[in-house]
Amino acid sequence: SLAVLQALEDGLKKAEADPSVKAVMICGENGKFSAGADIRGFSSPKRHGVALGPIVSLIESSEKPVVAAIEGVALGGALEVALGCHYRIAHVKARMGLPEVTIGLLPGAEGTQRLPRLIGVPAALDMITTGKHIPATEALKLGLVDEVVEENTIEAAIHLANKV
Repeated sequence: SLAVLQALEDGLKKAEADPSVKAVMICGENGKFSAGADIRGFSSPKRHGVALGPIVSLIESSEKPVVAAIEGVALGGALEVALGCHYRIAHVKARMGLPEVTIGLLPGAEGTQRLPRLIGVPAALDMITTGKHIPATEALKLGLVDEVVEENTIEAAIHLANKV
């Protein structure tokens, strides 16, 4: 939603400007990272304000480490947000993917560029063209996530952020 995008932008800019902030962790609420964009918003009149692509670029260009704590699902735009992060930690039950292709849409926030850089062209093409959701353990093998945990994903992400 626009509110989530605006909160991400505001939070990132505030963290970047605050010298006491050493790293940023992005997580969802109630055990869910994000299922991505609401498809109903695509048919609404042209939105003004923030857009996902520039937010992901803002994350990627942060001088401070940004860690994604992925629980539940990171699908579509949510995976693109995670791809912009410098590090990704996933709960063992998390799933990731770019399912918008199954309804005729291409990932619109440069996920088609960031994913191949991270996991290689063959694996990325498979994910991008099929829209399949991959489990965290497969994401770890591919290099999509840096660590898979069975317990508290947020604590693990904070630990990693402090370490780097």
